[in-house]
Amino acid sequence: MKKKRIIGLVVIAVAILAFIMVEIFPEKKGKRSIVPNESLAEPQFLREGELVFLNNEQDTLKLIDIEIADDENSRAQGLMHRSDMPYDRGMLFIFDYEQPQSFWMKNTKMSLDIIYVNADLEIVKIHEYTQPYSQAAIPSQKPAQYVIETKGGFCHKFGIKEGQNIQYRKL
Repeated sequence: MKKKRIIGLVVIAVAILAFIMVEIFPEKKGKRSIVPNESLAEPQFLREGELVFLNNEQDTLKLIDIEIADDENSRAQGLMHRSDMPYDRGMLFIFDYEQPQSFWMKNTKMSLDIIYVNADLEIVKIHEYTQPYSQAAIPSQKPAQYVIETKGGFCHKFGIKEGQNIQYRKL
């Protein structure tokens, strides 16, 4: 009887030890890891439209190609996990209605300019050179229905200012 009990305890101890080893060292082939895999390919740009920044006389300041984030999943993903992008690209977030918005830079590797735009397509707030990986809130401070993310320094480089307008079209 004692021998069966000892064997049972050994079997349980081995099972517990095996479970602990799998959780501590998950990198073995076929096991999942709780640490993000930096070797995964970063998301690729998908041209879904064009966006024009206009000066106060409604002349074109800059035309960019855009990806469009118009559903919950694409808005949650945004430009996270991307290392860089050229100045002639960006992402346009489209919300169902105008309200105060707030973004953050979690999992975002590069500095961005975040541009908040109201329902009349007027730029109401610009945050330039945002801090990569920051979880601090970046608020619109006024109601916005659209948000544009561009490479950090874009607004300075092309003279984009609050009070100017945008136009966009989906492809």
